[in-house]
Amino acid sequence: MTTTPTAVVTGASSGIGAATARRLAKEGYHVVAVARRADRLRALALETGGEAYPLDITDRAAVREFAAALDRCDVLVNNAGGAFGSEHAADSDPEDWRHGFEVNVMGSLHMTQALLPLLRGAGGGTVVALTSTAAFVNYEGGGSYSAVKHAAHALAETLRLELSGEPVRVVEIAPGMVRTEEFALNRYRGDAGRAEAVYAGVDRPLTAEDVAECIRWALALPPHVNIDRLVVRPLAQAAQHKVHRGPIFGEPS
Repeated sequence: MTTTPTAVVTGASSGIGAATARRLAKEGYHVVAVARRADRLRALALETGGEAYPLDITDRAAVREFAAALDRCDVLVNNAGGAFGSEHAADSDPEDWRHGFEVNVMGSLHMTQALLPLLRGAGGGTVVALTSTAAFVNYEGGGSYSAVKHAAHALAETLRLELSGEPVRVVEIAPGMVRTEEFALNRYRGDAGRAEAVYAGVDRPLTAEDVAECIRWALALPPHVNIDRLVVRPLAQAAQHKVHRGPIFGEPS
């Protein structure tokens, strides 16, 4: 068995997942990158020196097969997810809600259940749950996304309670506005104009690398230190509904 700590990162083909895989590889982790898009994963594995494992995390049997192929897991980053649609609840497609739950919640549950034996055996494993500020504050047009992130938060909090007394940390990272290449584009069904408008005038939204650094920091703390929940926003976003669009006062424009 390898002595190098292993980190499994889901949703690693782009955005926060890919950035996290790169950051943890720099920290000396052997990174197993998990996502559906095999070509992107292979390129990432070549870059990080880790492994690529094409996987649909909503397929419980496939997740179990994946876990059985591992001999070690010290960190599980449940990052795979996303928002699907922005319609008001009265007009939304129930399939968007169902798909959101399958990816954001059930996928995380499948991965956690399958890898917990290895995390327990590592003598100090960590589960990192990527949720969102939408897990705590609702907003118009965000019903399905907020609902699934509330559920992902509930899963993380419950897991922490149930693992009390065991050497497994459960860390929740809840980002606010993060600008990645696909999140808003997927939410608005490929409408680049609407996706771009989300960030219009916002001085430096968070990047995927910013969130990856938060994950790295939480993991680097001594094993008896648990970051229950870390909420991270860009300076321009004071709250879910309070976003400053324009230069930050007192800074060069």
